[in-house]
Formats: sequence, structure tokens, C-alpha cells
Amino acid sequence: MNMSKHMYYFNKKLLSITLGLLCCHSATAAVSIEEATAIQRGLVTLDSHLDTPANLVVPGFDILERHTYDHDFSQVDVPRMQEGALDGGFWAVYSPQGELTSTGYEQSRDTALLRALAIRTMVAANPDVFEFATESADAEKIKKNSKHIVYMSMENAYPLGTDISLLETFYKFGLRMAGPVHFKNNQFGDSSTDPAGTKWDGLSPLGEKLVAEANRLGIVLDGSHAHDVTVKDMIRLSKTPIILSHTGSKAIYDHPRNVDDALLKQLAESGGVIQMNAYSEYLEELPADPERKAAFGGLMKLVKEGSERSVILEKRREIEHEHPAVKASFEVYMEHFLHALKIVGPKHVGVGADWDGGGGVDDMMDVVNLPKITKRLLDEGYSKSDLADIWGGNALRVLQQASDYAASLKTAKK
Repeated sequence: MNMSKHMYYFNKKLLSITLGLLCCHSATAAVSIEEATAIQRGLVTLDSHLDTPANLVVPGFDILERHTYDHDFSQVDVPRMQEGALDGGFWAVYSPQGELTSTGYEQSRDTALLRALAIRTMVAANPDVFEFATESADAEKIKKNSKHIVYMSMENAYPLGTDISLLETFYKFGLRMAGPVHFKNNQFGDSSTDPAGTKWDGLSPLGEKLVAEANRLGIVLDGSHAHDVTVKDMIRLSKTPIILSHTGSKAIYDHPRNVDDALLKQLAESGGVIQMNAYSEYLEELPADPERKAAFGGLMKLVKEGSERSVILEKRREIEHEHPAVKASFEVYMEHFLHALKIVGPKHVGVGADWDGGGGVDDMMDVVNLPKITKRLLDEGYSKSDLADIWGGNALRVLQQASDYAASLKTAKK
């Protein structure tokens, strides 16, 4: 590792320690991590974006066994959820986006259906550990039964193709949250990160129909990954509040995946919620590492060649040792979090760290360390009632509003 990278790590760590000491010094009565964990255990604690279903289809991965990030780079399993006082959340159905063609849609649709099936299978195979949830009230009931909560979401509606009726198929599977786009523009609208820029200037005509259908069914709309103009269209057209399931504050770091204060206020005024993302590259500018990038190119070649998982993991561990990733600090993550709270208050902020999808910061690389968030918020003066909203209440309220609106449509037809 070269000297400049050493100095970057050193200065970054020094800044993190200094900020931590300043925060502790200004706090009136800091709580211990044990106290914070105990308080968190008393709340319904949800993360609104778990990419863990991707691991459910990996040969040899057992959600019931304890894993470590250093060994297999996973971040969520039952033992770690229990230690980190995470009750559950929205488990994401994700399938890669290909060409905007019927063939691309069909391939992605099949992958998405299999991913949804993997989530349902996880629950069915472990009825004493997990319980599937579709209504807002289910979360507290499941927690009282000492089980983990499994809502289903969809990251990127691309696999629906141009057949909006497929959304109802996924709804019957248990889907209760869906976002129209991912990294690139698609048939539903514009992404925040497409190198080509905007295509539709927001939602496409088909995307507008998707919003209406989600409202009809009672599915919460997720604006994460969507371009700002797309998010504004979603807020304007949706009859119920939307959610940003894993997003950051643009005032802290000007990245396309984050939202500025004006849009944050617009989201809150409409009743919506931002769930704070822990994806390091979206939290602060990180130094480029061409050697690490090149090494990952070789790793992806092994994946495409169908190499054994053990070989791939060993290569990944080798890369992490020789070219360790630079991560944002926990303090930077909390800067985003505290800024959003300052702008819109605890009724409109939650947690969606993007676990198993690239999320993670120094000192919080898996769900074991979630009580650090609780401790910091308590130290900042937020109440247990605020924490109840932040850790689950806000997301569940939005889900309830979506369900209530869908029910009102059915009542109106009678």
C-alpha cells in the first residue's frame, strides 16, 4: 500500500475519533452501547432495504448460521440480526437490468419470480424463526411472537416489462414496496445515475401507469435510485406517500443518489419518508483505486467462468487484503442521518442501510453494529418515541396509508 493511501486512512481515522470525542463532549448524558441495545430491543426495528435475498440462492449459504463479513462478505443472518437487535425489514427482489426488449424483460421477470420464491421459501422452511408480513400491523404481532419480520420489496420494476398487470402477480406473492428504476433509465422512467442523462424527463407514460397500479394495489412506491425529476413525478402523482428506502443527504455529499433539502422537504410535506443509506460511495468522495478496480475485473472473470464459490471467495479475500476498500466513516454516515433529521424531523426519517447490496461504513459493516445508531441518536437527545418512529414506525405508517387507500377504492366500488 502506498504512503498517500496510508496517510488517507490515518487522517480519516483521526477525524472520525475527533468528531466522536466532540459529540460525546457536547452530549448531556451519553448512554452505553448496552443501554442502547436494550432500548432498541424494545422497539420494532426494521431496515427498509435488505438485499440479503441475493444470498439465499447462493449454494452453501445458510441464513440461520452466523457468518462474518471478513469471510464471505455477507452482512445479514439470524444470529447477527439477534445480536444487532434487528427484527427484520423489507427483503428486496432484485434482478439485473438488461436491454429494453421482450427477451430482456422475460429473463429478468423469471429471475425476479425465483428471488421472490426464495424469500417465501426462507420463511416457509423456518416457521419458528421468520414470519411473512403484508400489513402494517403484522410487524408488532410477529415481534411479540419472537420471530423475524419479512416484508417483500422490489428494487427496480424492470422485470415487469411492459405488462403492468404483472405487478398484481407480485402483490399476490406478498410484494408491498416497489421502485421503478435502478442504475439506468428504463421503460418506467429516469434513473439518477444513468450516464446518458434523462430520457423521459421523469416518469414515462408507462411509469405513470405503474404509480396508479401500485396505488390501486396498496404497494408503497420507492423513489431510491430515481432521478430527482422522477421522484417529483412520483410525489405529484401518487395518492399515498412515497418512501426513499435507501438514500442520503445531498447537502452533506453532492451525489446523484442523494436528495437535496428542497426535495427532502417536499417528500416530508407529502407524508413521505427517507431511509438513510450506508453505501460509502454515496456518503463522501472516496479516493480512486485503479489497482483494486483491476483486481475486481479479474474476480468478475472468475464469476463469469462459473468458478467454485470457494475459489471466488478466496480471491475476494486476497483482494481485500492487498487492496482494502476505503469506506466512509460512521461519523459521516451520521452526518447524513442527523442532517435529514434536522431538515424534516423524526417523523420522516428511518434506516435503509443497503445491507448485502454494497452498504456498510467503518465500524458498521454488518447488522451487529446497528445499536451504534440508536446510541448516537439518544446521545443527540432524540427520545425513545422518536426512535420508535425512526426504527420502524415511519415506514409502517406509509405502508398503512398505502393499504388504506387501496381499501378505500374497493369500498367505493361497492
